[in-house]
Amino acid sequence: MPAEIVSIHPVNPEPRKIAKVVQAIRDGAIIIYPTDTVYGLGCQIGNTSTVEKIAAIRGLKVEKSQFSIMCADLSHLAEFTKPIDQPTYKLLKRTLPGPFTFILPASNQVPKILAQNRKTVGFRISAHPICIQLLKELDAPILTASLKNDSDDFPYPNDIDEISNIFAKKVDLIIDAGPASMEPSTIVDVTKPNDWQIIREGAGDLALVY
Repeated sequence: MPAEIVSIHPVNPEPRKIAKVVQAIRDGAIIIYPTDTVYGLGCQIGNTSTVEKIAAIRGLKVEKSQFSIMCADLSHLAEFTKPIDQPTYKLLKRTLPGPFTFILPASNQVPKILAQNRKTVGFRISAHPICIQLLKELDAPILTASLKNDSDDFPYPNDIDEISNIFAKKVDLIIDAGPASMEPSTIVDVTKPNDWQIIREGAGDLALVY
């Protein structure tokens, strides 16, 4: 059965529609949703079967899938990551919400299916209004992965018709928030104090925050 498409205003998300998507997530749905960069795949963090399905959609084994946790704010930092130093915390505070994914040491609260043997976890806070309202209403973070079509010359589809054609039979719900960026977040490894490493250049520019 094809995914349901829910159109939500990208600036002023309708509470009724946000509530509908939240209930779908709680019921175990895999969703496609907008972020401040590319569209993302999302589901409950603790739902092993949906995590495995997202890995399959990405064409990867779970242990090879570098998933991240999408949070509403920094209040979840202590829950999912080990203590970090002050300069790193200040960096996160300056750049988030924003187009960055930070690789951090994973705490014991991160489900094993996400951390696997890496002992790290991706941490993301998007500035997109729909994403913010979705996570506030859900009152919990979600697992997230960039929506990617590796067989295409333009791997990050940003048009809902294109997204629907490729993924409608693979997910449960698609949020239509209009065209998205085709540039993913910048990934920064901050696991080593004073030795931050940019893993993937993307929409975020660290030079602008100094």
